Order: sequence, then C-alpha cells, then structure tokens
Amino acid sequence: MGVRNPVTWLGSPVFPKAAHEALADTQLRRNLRKATTTIRTKRAGVVAELDDWERLRQAGEAIKDDVLANLDTYLVRLEKAVTARGGVVHWARDAEEANRIVLDLVRAEGADEVVKVKSMATAEIGLNEALEAGGVRAVETDLAELIVQLGDDRPSHILVPAIHRNRAEIRDVFRRGMAEEPASDEPRDLAEAARRHLRRKFLSAKVAISGANFAVADTGSIVVVESEGNGRMCLTLPETLITVMGIEKLVPSWQDLEVFLQLLPRSSTAERMNPYTSVWSGVTPGDGPRRFHLVLLDNGRTATLADQVGRQALRCIRCSACLNVCPVYERTGGQAYGSVYPGPIGAILAPQLAGDMHDEQAASLPYASSLCGACYEVCPVRINIPEVLTHLRAEAVRAKGKRTPEAIAMAAAAWVFADPKRYEAAQKAGSLSRLLARDGRIKRLPGPGAKWTDSRDAPAVPKESFRAWWRKNHVQRS
Repeated sequence: MGVRNPVTWLGSPVFPKAAHEALADTQLRRNLRKATTTIRTKRAGVVAELDDWERLRQAGEAIKDDVLANLDTYLVRLEKAVTARGGVVHWARDAEEANRIVLDLVRAEGADEVVKVKSMATAEIGLNEALEAGGVRAVETDLAELIVQLGDDRPSHILVPAIHRNRAEIRDVFRRGMAEEPASDEPRDLAEAARRHLRRKFLSAKVAISGANFAVADTGSIVVVESEGNGRMCLTLPETLITVMGIEKLVPSWQDLEVFLQLLPRSSTAERMNPYTSVWSGVTPGDGPRRFHLVLLDNGRTATLADQVGRQALRCIRCSACLNVCPVYERTGGQAYGSVYPGPIGAILAPQLAGDMHDEQAASLPYASSLCGACYEVCPVRINIPEVLTHLRAEAVRAKGKRTPEAIAMAAAAWVFADPKRYEAAQKAGSLSRLLARDGRIKRLPGPGAKWTDSRDAPAVPKESFRAWWRKNHVQRS
C-alpha cells in the first residue's frame, strides 16, 4: 500500500501484466461496465442540455492555458490574498516536504487524529502513510474513500475510488471495519452505517485536511465541490484546516470560476450543479476554523510545465470523464495502472509527475490506450490525450537508448529501407514466412515475433510481392 514518490504504487507491475491479471476478474469487469455505462449515459444527457457546451470547453481550455503561461504571477497573487485574510501559505517542492509540513502542523495542534476530505493531491504524496508513520491517524470521510481505507484497498477511479466494489463487498468491508454493522447491503443502510461511524469523528476532530478543486487568485478563495456533505463538515467544524493543493489548480477570478462550475459537475457526476460547493477565504472570526494553512504543492508540476506537448495534462480538473469512456479502463479498472491517477489522464499525468521514463512501470502507462480518441472528445478542458500519449511513447523509446532489441530492429529496418536492392531481398526472404501459415493466417511467429501473435494472428505474406507482380505485368509489357 506504500507510495513511491511521487505518484505510483510501490511494487506495482508494468501495465500489460497488471491488465492481464485484471481481465481474469469477471466480477470486477461486471462492476466496471455497469458503473461506467451508467455515468457516461447520464453525462451525455446533461451535456446535451447546453447549446454552448463546446464554447464552455474552449473557455475552460483558454483559462487553464493562461494560468499555466502566467503561473508565477497568479501564485504570488494567491499567496498575498490568502495571507491578507489571515491564512498561512507554505510552499512544498515535493512529496517529502509537503508531508513534513502537514505533520508538523498537526503535531503543533496536539492532535493524534485528523479528518480528511477526498483529495487526489494528498493521495499523490502518500500523506496518510506519512501521518501514520508520525503517530497520526487520518480518517477518510468521503464514502468511497472510507470503503477503500477500511478495506485496506487501493482506489481505482478518480471520482468513485471504490467503483470496483459492489454492494455485497462493501457490506463485508463495513462489517470488518466498523463498530456497528450495517443492517443490510441496501444503499440506505450502508450510508447510515457510514454516517454513524463518521459523525463521532467530525465532532471530536481538532484538525481537518482537504484538497482543493480550485483557488481564486484574486481573492485567495479556496473551492471544494462534493456530493455528500462530509466536506462541509470537515471545512467548518475543526479548529484548524490544512489544505494541500497542486499549484496548477488556480483560476484568475470568480468570473473564470463560473466556467468550471458548469463544466465540472456535468463531466464528473453528471449533475447540473454540485450538491455542495464550499468556498472559504482565509480565516473569519467566529465562523469556521480559527487557523488556516495552505500548502502549495509542486511535486513534478514545474517539470511537466516545461514540456510543450505534455503540459496540457496540467489543465485537468479531475472530472474522470475520460475514464468513463475509455475501453481499456472499462476492462482493466484503475488498479492496473499502478498509480494514484488511473485511466487516460493517469496514463499521461503520472509518468510526467514521476519524471522518470527509465522507470519501467511509469513508462508502460502511455501504452495503456487504444488511441481511439474518446477521451479527447469528452474532456471538458480539451486535453488532447492521444497526442500526449504518442509523445510520451516516443519519450519512453528514447529513454531506453539505442541498444535495446527494439532500437536495433528499427536501425536494421532503416538500413534495409534505405536501399532498393536490400529492400527487395528482404521481401523475398520475408515471403518464406508463408510456410508457417494455416488457412491464410500465421498463428504463431518464432522468436520475438511471438509477442505479436500472442494476442493476434498475422496475415500470411503473399508468394509474390507487389514489386515483382508489377514488373511482370506492366514493366515488361511497356
């Protein structure tokens, strides 16, 4: 369950191996198919209600690109606004520094337990594990995150972390992890069991930790959107609130925020608006937490920003629309990606935040796609995920160097293609592979070619090449 800095799970196999294992789990595939089909059908309905949906997507893209192009300016503006309203801003270069800052703040309050709002950033840096190592227990209050935590499991979806679990499995998790068992596996009884379990935590917590969906640079306002009300409890009841936020989550103004409050709920939960939208600006005497700390997290984002193609991944607003339309994700689930960020967006974001294409597991993620383009079509901020995937595949190949079997084979092919005589000789030699064919198909190639035919047949090579046929039927006649 440990996290390797910054975003991939320790001990995770490369994606092809993990996907092969996931495909054998028929219950998992049924759970995923039912959930993703339901979400994307509902999303299509609420999106169709807006005549200006494409203009909203273009506006979201433009705002995010402006933020990324002027990130230094907006971050300084945000820091000044938060500080002016009584908050304290901390800067964290990486996961280790962010975890140390948060743990020190919790210890300063004398707390040995904190309540948490669902946060991808804190999962990315392994904050729960860092707090536990420091003697502090973190209690997840989002229902799906609670299921994952009590089940000692890993999340498999950005929006619905327990999407791989059905009701019966969730009931069993609650029976093992809660003092009061749920009455049944009916959704109402499961929710009631979670409500009783969490209410005591909310009322006794001194410190809460949250992520942030957005931060308004002009006013220093932090925005969290959610559907259960647990976030509102965490953001108002404890005496101290600590927010960990990726530096790319900025919007310049409230007018810009308006665009995303239309894009996000329709793309994520297929709702016209979020049931709970919580906004706070620093500290307000007599209302909510008395101390507020904002931890601004880099953790590979600055390096990602330097990539002209890959930087568009930082537009992501964590809606998960790309996961719900991805044929690969629907069949393998999120845990096969071995990353806090699964699905198509994870396949381009995780390798860049990790910053090491020599890492075999991270380098396998850009290949976790059929390049069908469905993710690009639904992305509310128009991230061209297929473009970034192919870009990162090229980076992965370059990272391997020129002495790999693949590089040697490509160099040999280039040598053959550079000369007509060599090319024609290779064609003649290749035609001998037809001797391996049965009924016009080659079921298994020898040597390295076996990896190709493990999952597909190869067509038999014709006895006569097109060049030879053309020479015989046209050149000789003329």
